[in-house]
Amino acid sequence: MERIYLDYNASTPVDPAVAAAMQPLLDGHFGNPSSGHWAASPAKAALEQARSEVAATLGAENEEIIFTSGGSEANNLALKGVAFALRGKGNHFITSAVEHPAIVGPCRFLEQQGFKVSVVPVDRFGRIDPDDVERAITPQTILISIMHANNEVGTTQPIAEISRIAHARGILLHTDAAQSVGKIATDVNTLGVDLLTIAGHKVYAPKGVGALYVRRGTPLEPLIHGSDHEGGRRAGTESALLAVALGKACALARDLAPMHRVRALRDQFWQKLQEVFSNRIALNGDPDHRLPNTLNVSFIGQVGAEVLARLDGVAASTGSACHTGHVELSPVLKAMQLPPEVGMGAIRFSLGRGTTQSEIDAVARRLATILARA
Repeated sequence: MERIYLDYNASTPVDPAVAAAMQPLLDGHFGNPSSGHWAASPAKAALEQARSEVAATLGAENEEIIFTSGGSEANNLALKGVAFALRGKGNHFITSAVEHPAIVGPCRFLEQQGFKVSVVPVDRFGRIDPDDVERAITPQTILISIMHANNEVGTTQPIAEISRIAHARGILLHTDAAQSVGKIATDVNTLGVDLLTIAGHKVYAPKGVGALYVRRGTPLEPLIHGSDHEGGRRAGTESALLAVALGKACALARDLAPMHRVRALRDQFWQKLQEVFSNRIALNGDPDHRLPNTLNVSFIGQVGAEVLARLDGVAASTGSACHTGHVELSPVLKAMQLPPEVGMGAIRFSLGRGTTQSEIDAVARRLATILARA
């Protein structure tokens, strides 16, 4: 069977232009960017050019960008960095019930260190009510961390509204934008965020690189201590190679036009599935406030993992896990309070710049065939 990749929210292929941008750093320019001699100069120049590309994509200043090893490190740096920098001011965080484990994990760690974390709920579409965030604020609140877009169902959050609430109370706001960069607008000033996370392998760069935007003046304790790399905020010799990759990927991500085609394909796919399955299928996530590439659907009465296993050659993700006959819904679907008979049939199809009409048609046909026999 033809191999079809519909798991772009999990990881993207490296764009050929990104690979080409990396080549000079592979062929030469091997110097340490922090060294003050001729071998360092090309690497340093490439590193800073990459920083400017990431900053331009976010509407930020160059010095507000910290290169990291990926989205998880950036999230850890944001949460732990603020926690330890501001623990004399307060010990309370607010987050949501649909966050990625890269936020949930640091929050659990901080709770072990004496910090308190409030988790605000979502509605049945996976969307947060800003009023719930406001009600969760206490005099000890120092940071609110709400993802920009959910990786599983694609629902986007009202970050700008939450920002107004946070800043009116003197509270910092972080958003994990790993899924949204390159798909929807991510200007940090429009969103009103103080910290924002990027993951390279979600935006057609290699794995192992990411970035954290930190608004000028935001207090942040380094996660990795050592020399004064990255403005003293992240020790360790910078990888100009990976920074250049992320910089080029972010430069490409500024053009959101490809997402218009991807959205059209996604919507055609959904229409085809509705025509075939009618009331045996349900959409998960907000129908309006949603990433243009994400289609999370439930095949009612089916087990998503079993359907996916029968979709020979199709790479996608399921929102449920089977354990000795028992189906366990993902934390995101649980937070949305999906009925078990609906949630257990969830599959996430996430499209990308390489997705074609023929691939969408082929997957729709395969689904119709295998579920006709169910």
